Amino acid sequence: MLLAASFALPSYAQVKDTLQKDAIKRDSLQKDSARNILTLPDTVKHLQSKIPSYIPPAAFVAYGLLSLKVKVVRNLDYSVRDDLNKDHPGFHTNVDNYLQYAPIISVYGLNALGIHGKNTFIDRTMLLVLSEAIFAGTTFGLKRVTHRMRPDGSNNLSFPSGHTGNAFVSAEFMAQEYGERSPIYGGVGYAFATTTAILRVYNNKHWFSDIIAGAGFGILSTKAAYYLYPLIRNSVFRGGNEKKNNSSFLLPTYQDGRFGLTFAKSF
Repeated sequence: MLLAASFALPSYAQVKDTLQKDAIKRDSLQKDSARNILTLPDTVKHLQSKIPSYIPPAAFVAYGLLSLKVKVVRNLDYSVRDDLNKDHPGFHTNVDNYLQYAPIISVYGLNALGIHGKNTFIDRTMLLVLSEAIFAGTTFGLKRVTHRMRPDGSNNLSFPSGHTGNAFVSAEFMAQEYGERSPIYGGVGYAFATTTAILRVYNNKHWFSDIIAGAGFGILSTKAAYYLYPLIRNSVFRGGNEKKNNSSFLLPTYQDGRFGLTFAKSF
C-alpha cells in the first residue's frame, strides 16, 4: 500500500504540473491573440502599383476638372443627359445606393470564407478608413467649391459624384487586397463600381463628367492610402525605437454617419 502511494503521489504531481503548464500556455495564447487583434504588427503590404496605373485615374480627374471650364467638354454632359432622358424617360432605381459597397462586402466576405487578401483584418480596415477619409476630404470640399447643379435640379452638389467615387475607392481596395491572387477579383470590383457610375447618370443624379471625375478621385484616394498607411503606422507605432516596452492600437469607429479612428498608446 505504501509502495502504491509512493508511485501515485509523483503521478499526481506530474498531472498537476502539466495542468498548470497548459493553463499558462492557454493564458499566453489568449493574450497573444488579443495582442494580434489590437496591435499592428509590421505585416502591412506596401502599395504595389506601377506608375502607368496612375495615368487613367489622373486623366479622369483632369477630364472632370476641364468640364468646369471647357465648353466642348461640358456640352458632352448635356448631350449624354438628353440622350438618356429620351431613351429611358423616368428611369429610377435605388440599386446604386447599395452597389457602391459591394466590393467592400466582397473583401470581408472572402476573408470570412478563408480566402485571405494580402493584409490582416486591422490593417485592411485601417487602409479602407484612410482611403475613405482621403476621398471624403477631397470630394466634399470640391462639392462645396464648384456648386454644380445636379441634372435633376435637386441641389448644387453634383461635382464630383460621391457614389461613384466611393464605389471606385471600394473597387481599388478590392484590387489591392486580391489583385495578387487573381486579376479577376479586381475586375469584379471595378464592374460593380462602373455599374454604380452608370446608374448615377441614368438616375439623372449626375453629369457624365461628374462620374468620370469621381472614379478618378476614388482610385487615387485608395492608392494614396496604400502608400501613406505603412509610413504613418511605422512612424506612430514603432517610433524608431523597438526596444521600448510599449503598445499601441488603432481602431476604426463609426458614429452619426461618419468614419473615424480611435488611437491609444501605453508607455
